[in-house]
Amino acid sequence: MTKIIFMGTPDFSVPILQQLLSDGYDVIAVVTQPDRPVGRKKVLTPPPVKAEAVKRGIPVYQPEKIRNPEELQPILDLQPDLVVTAAFGQILPKALLEAPKFGCINVHASLLPELRGGAPIHYAIMQGKEKTGITIMYMAEKLDAGDILTQAEVVITEDDNVGTLHDKLSETGCKLLSETLPKLINGELEPIVQDDALATFASNIKREQEKIDWTKNGEEIYNHIRGLNPWPVAYTTVEGAVLKVWKAEKVEIAETCAPGTILATDDQGLTIASGNQTAIKIVELQPSGKKKMDAGEYLRGAGTKLTKGFVLGDHS
Repeated sequence: MTKIIFMGTPDFSVPILQQLLSDGYDVIAVVTQPDRPVGRKKVLTPPPVKAEAVKRGIPVYQPEKIRNPEELQPILDLQPDLVVTAAFGQILPKALLEAPKFGCINVHASLLPELRGGAPIHYAIMQGKEKTGITIMYMAEKLDAGDILTQAEVVITEDDNVGTLHDKLSETGCKLLSETLPKLINGELEPIVQDDALATFASNIKREQEKIDWTKNGEEIYNHIRGLNPWPVAYTTVEGAVLKVWKAEKVEIAETCAPGTILATDDQGLTIASGNQTAIKIVELQPSGKKKMDAGEYLRGAGTKLTKGFVLGDHS
């Protein structure tokens, strides 16, 4: 029986752990990030992978820094045959990479060498890509730069957001891992070295990246909004107050107007000028301190001042 340590943290990782167990592998431990404060009340909350492991009776390790020898040694002492990671969140030290006889492999949500880093699903949508995928590769000390074992493509539709694409990729990752592991253990795979010259990066989303730039063309803004839904959510401002934009549509217009200007409002939402003739119709939003709501509901209440000619963003 192949002894596996699984390392992962967010929701994306949970189905992959479940797949390993469903396929009958001996998952001897789970390594995940420490519990973190969540929400306005800062409630200390376990990562989704920990919750699943506890439910399954699997021992859990939560190193603050896995490179710390004192936190690493108990994991090395388990002597796994293979380490499988999926969105763990820390780069593994050389001592761990070299320990298992079948190595350490990672299930990454992009077609490497494109979109190395922590937010490949967000960037795939924000960059308007028509496809992305899953790569299973050997881990290296350099971020997502290890040799590729297998890949599978996933189509990105016009209606996809981070949530829907996340689910597609997680499902594909499970299937690909099921197909890959027997071949890896039997020595049937020829690893492919990544071409670093083709590498692009998808670093974690920063707060300043969440803000909508109305001077960009409508297609870019549309991709930006769906590329941050359901987390962390794009936003604009109304007289300095944050207005989160959850969902929008593209609308072709004949007129041109200053970017960020409201062109029209109706029961379905408000149409905003962009940097070209593809306007953005906001259909779902969230005012500061309020719940998410339909834009029409907002316009009938607190948003009544938002009429044609009003300018959103820093110019308001």
